Amino acid sequence: MSIERFDNVLVLAPHTDDGEFGCGGTMARLIENGVKVTYAAFSTAARSVPPGFPRDVLKHEVRAATGILGIPETDLRIYDFEVRTFPTVRQDILEEMIVLQQALDPDCVLMPALVDLHQDHKTIAEEALRAFKRTTVMAYEIPWNNLNFSQQAFVRLEERHVAKKVEALSCYASQGHRNYLNEDYIRNVALTRGINVGCDFAEVFEVYRWIL
Repeated sequence: MSIERFDNVLVLAPHTDDGEFGCGGTMARLIENGVKVTYAAFSTAARSVPPGFPRDVLKHEVRAATGILGIPETDLRIYDFEVRTFPTVRQDILEEMIVLQQALDPDCVLMPALVDLHQDHKTIAEEALRAFKRTTVMAYEIPWNNLNFSQQAFVRLEERHVAKKVEALSCYASQGHRNYLNEDYIRNVALTRGINVGCDFAEVFEVYRWIL
């Protein structure tokens, strides 16, 4: 069964760049095959922007990154929830997700894992399961934040999909100090997941709800 069985995929990113890292290659593959992908980033993490960059720099970087993957700006949603405070505003986040569900009616949602250590990521995962009760839901991998992540679904990727992911993540100049944006690391994670299932590259997901 192919990931392209879905027609309308929604990617939930707690912060700009989370979605690209977790499933950038999968997004590139889906879009290449004509699947509609909407990207929702819930925070631009203005409080965490390094000195020397404009406070709104991540709004511009996420537009550039998702554009490289092939997502038109009309399918990009950017919210301004304050970084590291999501547990205190979970009801507001849920209500925004319900609006997305009603407006988009996605047949697949990709999100962080419930086992993610970051409080913002975990809140997005918990509220998404409430908002998208009748939708296929899978969690993408953020290796440095995930404990006991279950590798249940693998999406095969080609070199061109990994290259798109690398190029998209390179748009985040303001996050260049973060070692997980290293190209070798990005490629090696995809290579490792591919080796696990006998292909060149892959991204892995934990399955929470699969509707056939």
